[in-house]
Amino acid sequence: MRGLLVALLVAIPSILLPGRASDAPEIVLLLAIIAAMLTFAEYNSIFPSYVEFRDAPPLNRMRFVALFSMVLCLTLIAKHRFEPTNATAIFAGFGVLIGNWVDFPYSPVRQVVLMLPEGSSALLVQSVRVAAGVSYVIALITVAAFVFAVRVRGWPTGNGAFNVWVNLPLFDPTAGGDVVSRLQRDGRLNVIMGVLLPFLIPVVVKAGSQLIWQLPINEPQPMIWTICAWAFLPASMILRGIAMMRIAELIEKKRRRTYANPEAVPVA
Repeated sequence: MRGLLVALLVAIPSILLPGRASDAPEIVLLLAIIAAMLTFAEYNSIFPSYVEFRDAPPLNRMRFVALFSMVLCLTLIAKHRFEPTNATAIFAGFGVLIGNWVDFPYSPVRQVVLMLPEGSSALLVQSVRVAAGVSYVIALITVAAFVFAVRVRGWPTGNGAFNVWVNLPLFDPTAGGDVVSRLQRDGRLNVIMGVLLPFLIPVVVKAGSQLIWQLPINEPQPMIWTICAWAFLPASMILRGIAMMRIAELIEKKRRRTYANPEAVPVA
């Protein structure tokens, strides 16, 4: 089921957008099959590989729902230009409201709009504004939902014992230094980078488009995936940082309980 959902996520733009707005369906089908196979292999294996927090729901579920919502909403909004329906009109209307609401001076959405080449059409500017606004709001809602799960629901204690090896396969607790300090440092770094990236990515893209490459954001599918990556990657880093700081907090609390209990401390 996870593999099928991931495949559907990859194929949504090609499925919903009309033929003239959907490019290379064969490549999309191949990518969807590869993504489904990798997801199935990861979650069907006993040993971890690269997917973090595999056995610590609902973190990865929140990530998937956030990305799925971004892709679906932006696809329906883009479809309204080619095949307008009542459903696409609703999404497009709310998208315009959200885009105008979050497009204020120095906001991340404003930075995305400013990265567009000079002389861009009003339609392209409005489309990018709406896509960036909707994606960024979904990212903010996802971060707020995970903070609620951590602080109110007590994530991840409700899921049983937390296995560091399975849920943090890329983190080596024996690499040196105190584990709590390293988790806190990595968590803070992820949160800081997640906050800064929505501002830094448009600057890098703007500089690169003038010197090296031109971002193909005029077409619906490249715009959808570009804007989703811009909003999802920083949000995913913030979620990872919050999760790592939470694990560090739990380890520190367990240490305090152990040291406070004389029977639990071995006598030399």
